[in-house]
Amino acid sequence: MDGQEYLNQISAEARPVKKGKGGRLGSLIASPIFKVVAIGVALLVVIIIVGAALGNGKGGLEKQATSLLLHINNTSAIVTDYQDNLKSSNLRSSSASLGSVLSNVSRDLTSYMTETYNYKANSVDKALTESALLNKEGLESELFNAKINGILDRIYAHKMAYEVSLIMGETADVYNAANNDTLRGVMRTFYDSLGNLYTQFNDFSETK
Repeated sequence: MDGQEYLNQISAEARPVKKGKGGRLGSLIASPIFKVVAIGVALLVVIIIVGAALGNGKGGLEKQATSLLLHINNTSAIVTDYQDNLKSSNLRSSSASLGSVLSNVSRDLTSYMTETYNYKANSVDKALTESALLNKEGLESELFNAKINGILDRIYAHKMAYEVSLIMGETADVYNAANNDTLRGVMRTFYDSLGNLYTQFNDFSETK
């Protein structure tokens, strides 16, 4: 072996060996163990998500129905308080109809909640109660200001249209979450009645 061949041999031995694409990371990803672990993690994530959804569904309906019932009862109380102060006979008629619809569904929903969840008005979650009360007080304040400024009819119609639209949304949520035919029937009838009343309040005009 001459000098040049000797140098070539040493150079070849010292040259770094080329690793596969991605180096150690690529090898790890390609390994069967990594694939098994990845599949296991993915399945675990799916199980957690499904479990959380089922858990929320179980407790979610009770919370949604309770929130709806509080909204219904608070709105019903406001309707009773301001019914006789309305000047327009058409608006008074719409308001009376709303009061009747709210009263009926409150009775039916309370009955369902009592039988299904042992509902008690004085045991409702404090956060739900406070939130509902805050909304009620805000509405009462606006209506009171409208009354003393001589514009109650217009503001009342506007606010009731808004409240009805909110209650319709809550009603739809309860309907979609429920798997009880009786409750779904009550919610469907209630929703349809609210839709008619929303149109009456939303289309109200003091010039008519």
